[in-house]
Amino acid sequence: MRLTVLGGCGAWPTAQQACSGYLVEHDGFRLLIDPGYATFPRLLDHVTPDGVDAVLVSHGHPDHCADLNPLLRARGLSDTPAPALPLHAPHGALDAVLALDKPSMLAAAYTLCPFRPGEQFGIGPFAVDTWELPHFVPNAGLRLTAGGTTLAYTGDTGPSPEIVRLARGADLFLSEATYLYEVPDPGDAPYLLTARGAGQYAAAAATGRLLLTHLWPGTDADAATRAAGKAYGGPVAIATTGLVVEL
Repeated sequence: MRLTVLGGCGAWPTAQQACSGYLVEHDGFRLLIDPGYATFPRLLDHVTPDGVDAVLVSHGHPDHCADLNPLLRARGLSDTPAPALPLHAPHGALDAVLALDKPSMLAAAYTLCPFRPGEQFGIGPFAVDTWELPHFVPNAGLRLTAGGTTLAYTGDTGPSPEIVRLARGADLFLSEATYLYEVPDPGDAPYLLTARGAGQYAAAAATGRLLLTHLWPGTDADAATRAAGKAYGGPVAIATTGLVVEL
């Protein structure tokens, strides 16, 4: 399994970094996870629009799905339209982005495959387990297994014991880490995670590696790595555009 980071910036993209977006490949199958703001141009650095085999979205915030629109336009409006693209997402999560164009314009470009967090299903060679994790909108933690390797991804989440179950023994744990040590607004604390918290969960789950993502724009990457490392003794890195991880 190979993970290519298209972006890992929380909330909005910067000049250097797109928002959340990950291309996961195994046995020639290309799965796009969370195509957030500014990820589509970065996707084109690695694959043509018709080379994506399926899309998997954790939740409906635009920094995780907005660039689904240009991807569908590129596939559906080309001179030779690509086959309908399977879109796996929690029920209703993609309603807003799919409503950006009139329904008839892109109707043939995709097939919607909704799921409820907690369900299990397959996408190509990947076995997908999902967990409902706390966020401002319904969010699915995702665990992908293929070829004997496992990737666990939180989407966006607040603290939850389910995170340890999601990440248990994963080869790579991709965890949101919006802030360093604490969430500044107490009202947001149940719905967002810190780098220190991500490190604590990675240690409790005995994951092989920890990759921090969804850092608030302007966050010092080294400081985030140090914060996670106070609790987790394994390898820690930051999800930055262009990073490739072989599992």
